[in-house]
Amino acid sequence: MPQTLEAQHRVPDALAGMRLDQAAAELFADHSRERLKGWIKRGALTVDGRPGKPKEKVAGGERLRLVAELEDDDRFAPEDIPLEVVHEDDQVLVIDKPVGLVVHPAAGNPDGTLLNALLHHYPELAAVPRAGIVHRLDKDTSGLMVVARTLAAQTALVEQLQARSVSREYDAVVTGVMTAGGSVDAPIGRHPKDRKRQAVTVNGKPAVTHYRVMERYRGHTHVRCRLETGRTHQIRVHLAHRRFPLVGDPVYGGRLKLPAGAAEPLKEILREFPRQALHARKLAFDHPGSGERVEFRAALPDDLLMLIDYLREDRATMR
Repeated sequence: MPQTLEAQHRVPDALAGMRLDQAAAELFADHSRERLKGWIKRGALTVDGRPGKPKEKVAGGERLRLVAELEDDDRFAPEDIPLEVVHEDDQVLVIDKPVGLVVHPAAGNPDGTLLNALLHHYPELAAVPRAGIVHRLDKDTSGLMVVARTLAAQTALVEQLQARSVSREYDAVVTGVMTAGGSVDAPIGRHPKDRKRQAVTVNGKPAVTHYRVMERYRGHTHVRCRLETGRTHQIRVHLAHRRFPLVGDPVYGGRLKLPAGAAEPLKEILREFPRQALHARKLAFDHPGSGERVEFRAALPDDLLMLIDYLREDRATMR
């Protein structure tokens, strides 16, 4: 049975001058721009109570109201891809995503994603936008993600993400020895010259990352990061901006640096580490059903444990 979606947003001044369909895509971020455009044309998405047109410009301050029936989304095929489910109830799933699994189909990754796996294991998610996915992890970042099983749960989780009340902590191994923890409060947007990268830029969206030192090695540091915001590649960009890039990061990692006198096994693992050394270790949010605060943790995966073991051994042998 189709679910009825009801939602509304006030257009912020920051979106003034945008096309209506573009502004709607920013505000109703769970839905594709094409789907929103169809709702605008059918009158399901109104502007101050009147029908709108996708190409009309918004001035800021308008009230956008959406009342629409959600039909099952049949654009993506279910695929039998194994999932590690940390928690499951009638409102939410918590998944420990492995390295190498893309979250959502896109150009270059049309299938074989977490979304395809969710549709196989939980077919009812075809009736929820993006199969219940409310936030993402990079393909080669491991760890915890929450997935909504109902439209109401998805709406509640998105609101918590926007209010920054979802707590997300990550473990990372960076190049360089940090003397202390700190925070990075620097906007992130598209790199001005390389559209595939993100960068700290004055025209970017606000982004805040807090980090603290967990363990120091001779040429590296194990840090724990807490996100206030959830920008694309945020931790990778912010720590590289502080000149502590993540080990194994193919985009922001810079030139490989090896500790002087390091043993060959450590040199090899640092040269060959196959992904950015980043793991979503803890996730906490208010449960959409009970309202209670819930918290989940995921242990470090084997590749990061091995990397840390080699760095500890290197530190010990050089004392």
